[in-house]
Amino acid sequence: MTDKKEKLLIVCSKGTIDMAFPPFMMATTAAAMDWEVHLYFTFWGMDIITDSKSLKISPVGNPSLGIPNFIGMLPGMTAVATWMMKRKMKAANMPTLESLIDMAKQAGVIFHACSPTMELSGITKNDLIPQCDDIIGAATFLDLAADANVTLFI
Repeated sequence: MTDKKEKLLIVCSKGTIDMAFPPFMMATTAAAMDWEVHLYFTFWGMDIITDSKSLKISPVGNPSLGIPNFIGMLPGMTAVATWMMKRKMKAANMPTLESLIDMAKQAGVIFHACSPTMELSGITKNDLIPQCDDIIGAATFLDLAADANVTLFI
């Protein structure tokens, strides 16, 4: 009798720098625990796995930054907030997103791109990072999710 591995499926739907890190932290941790891990990138989450990615953080409507919305709307504040976040992450010795992507891949995490989002956004297979394993639609995603022990939507 073989023991079935625990399976984690994470839907990555946001393309901001603060929302890109949690899926990779969870994925690499689960992979280190010998779980089967799948990351499904859809809508704005596709920004994480495209070669032209330049993720930012929006100060508008983000209460954890402590920047009032009327200031966050000023020109250049997104760049300032992104710079501040990257600086804070570096000071905390956090790995870069690129490093996390590589760590996840080396740990055996499987990356899936959403085919309907690609069609809608005009993204092609050539636009994806090399770590992306395949392109799947909703039916395949649901098959994966039905068999997962844990499914997270981030």
